[in-house]
Amino acid sequence: MADVEQGIEGEGTFDPTSDEILEQLDRIRRSPEFDVPERARNFLSYVVHEALAGRAERIKAYSIATTVFGRNTSFNAQFDPVVRIEAGRVRRALERYYLVCGIEDPVRITIPKGGYAPSFSRHAIANANATNAPPYPALSPATLHYPKHTAIGLIVAALLGCIAGLAVPTLWSRHVGVDASQPAQPTLIVRTFEDLTAVGNSAMITRGLGDEVVRNIAKFKEITVIANERRVGAVADAASTFALEGRVRIEGQQLRLSVRVLRQSDGAVIWAENYDESLLVEKIIRLQEKVAASVATAIAQPYGILFQANAQQMTTAIPDSWEAYACTLSYYSYRSDLNSQTHHSVQNCLEQATKHYPNYATAWALLSLTYLDEMRFRYRASRTSNVSLDLASQAAAHAVEHDPQNVRGLQAQMLVLFFRGHVDAALAVGARATALNPNDTELVGEYGFRLALSGQWDQGCELVSKTLSLNPGPVGYFEAAMAVCRYMRHDYGAAERWVQMADLQANPIYHVILLAILGKLRKMEAAVRERRWLETHAPSFLTDIRNEVALRVRRPEDQRHILEGLRQAGVSIPPGPEANSGGGPVPR
Repeated sequence: MADVEQGIEGEGTFDPTSDEILEQLDRIRRSPEFDVPERARNFLSYVVHEALAGRAERIKAYSIATTVFGRNTSFNAQFDPVVRIEAGRVRRALERYYLVCGIEDPVRITIPKGGYAPSFSRHAIANANATNAPPYPALSPATLHYPKHTAIGLIVAALLGCIAGLAVPTLWSRHVGVDASQPAQPTLIVRTFEDLTAVGNSAMITRGLGDEVVRNIAKFKEITVIANERRVGAVADAASTFALEGRVRIEGQQLRLSVRVLRQSDGAVIWAENYDESLLVEKIIRLQEKVAASVATAIAQPYGILFQANAQQMTTAIPDSWEAYACTLSYYSYRSDLNSQTHHSVQNCLEQATKHYPNYATAWALLSLTYLDEMRFRYRASRTSNVSLDLASQAAAHAVEHDPQNVRGLQAQMLVLFFRGHVDAALAVGARATALNPNDTELVGEYGFRLALSGQWDQGCELVSKTLSLNPGPVGYFEAAMAVCRYMRHDYGAAERWVQMADLQANPIYHVILLAILGKLRKMEAAVRERRWLETHAPSFLTDIRNEVALRVRRPEDQRHILEGLRQAGVSIPPGPEANSGGGPVPR
């Protein structure tokens, strides 16, 4: 322990002592803002104590799985993702904690990406080194820095609390008449990328990278992209305006693109990242496309860098002109747990937004998705499923009519067609949307899940897996989707692990999926608990289980597989065909 007392990372007296680290660990574990299951708390305690005992190099997936999670000695991290996913949960929870109540704590505990060994630093040092993006200068302690896969738990919770008021019609009533213009939304100025090499074809590569980044980010319709620097002065002081800077360095056959996003109002760097590529491996055009896609995904996708920056800004106060945009942020916040209690306020907020901005395609698209949710999750007893589906169809049609290139509108249209039983048409729309913007992970994951549920399990589940690896936001919905993927491959143990990762305990479909898995695993005590939950909170799912399964799973053989697991879990399933396999609406 002597070396710990002198500093975990070799920075002498600037680093925290082991006692200070343990005090901080206890402070984090006791905080309600460190909102994780008990096994995640045990995970954090284990890796911290192992590091303090001088065994950081022994902190591996295998040791964590067998010591903390009770896996047997045959554990294989390649097939069982429990450690990787739990590590991500802990990382996000730590970031949330330090954003909420730990912002002034003297010691920072993090788990850097790429491993499971923790890192310890004093608060001032951690902030002073918030970025790892040379050749830019070091950021000041006041800089707000978002890692590539930052947690947004704080932002989601606070944003929902703030935006809940927007559902009250009186808040919107202060606007007189109907304004047909588009609402305020974030602006991103893409500055001309800087060529640091200035030899050979480096200028051409640099210019091409900049053009590709603009092209890819512009596909996200929730952001206004400005590539003409002569227009910067006109928007420099606008709310939620950001600037993207890039620098390209070529050394031999290695290319490095260093990018950062700055808040225009004060110049604070909110995100920085390096992208390294070999000029030997890729053709120049393909390399430019690949790097630009990565940058666009990180910055512009739902839950990406600009989402986080704007959502955090609006957790305290929402300017009048940003109410409609805030409603769209609230949808993504609701999607983190698909809770019926927040669904109504989000839907009401979006209804008001579309009334005030009838040409706002994104709001229409997200409103359509809330109507679909009330149909498939039985959120609103006062409306029949057919009425909810009709409302979803109308809203999706408005979205596509006002902006045929808006992929969120196409996503809503795809889901409407799928739940009406028009599977081929739904998949055609999904394919067109993903071709328009393959960097939108929410869209890609949803399209992949539709492919899987229509019987194309390999291709669809691969897209779901891609979303899980690239989406920085709450991914419980896609973790549940991956559980279905593993179930259909008869890997019930992995299916159980995936579904238990999903924080969707308030959603009835989560419990249906888990119940079928438990039936296959013959875990009857746990199955009884799940049946009781459904009987109490969503009884219609059990009384009409055949149609509930057929509504989502299109092939008869796949329906039988799901029903078999439910039957083995003790669900009473009346005899009858597992129709409808597609091509017409499910009778209700």
